[in-house]
Amino acid sequence: MNDRERRNLEIIKEFRANAGVVGGMFEGTPLLLLTTTGAKSGIARTTPLAYLRDGDRVVVFAANGGRATHPGWYYNLLAGAWVTVEIGSESYPATAVALTGAERARVWDLQVAANPSIADFAATTDREIPVVALTR
Repeated sequence: MNDRERRNLEIIKEFRANAGVVGGMFEGTPLLLLTTTGAKSGIARTTPLAYLRDGDRVVVFAANGGRATHPGWYYNLLAGAWVTVEIGSESYPATAVALTGAERARVWDLQVAANPSIADFAATTDREIPVVALTR
């Protein structure tokens, strides 16, 4: 297990123990847990992610810390759009859809306004950061 996986495990434990409230680098940030099924392994994997509410759905951003590649959870979504979302103490199944065009741009701008540090991630990579809507 690498450092990132260890850190995510600690965040997941804290999230679940405190009905979605965590401290540290995510303190005050709307945070959810996204569970996807591994495209190759078939293993369920859970990832803590910042999110934005957009009407009756939530939206997540595949920033991957500004790395050159999309995060693993995004590739899992491409293989199967069904996911599980945990917000607070609630858990529900959802469908994931990558947003494109004007809709992606609108939601991206909302997230940059709410969480300006995401623009720093976009500035460090040549790829367009995917924006994914999760609908119950």
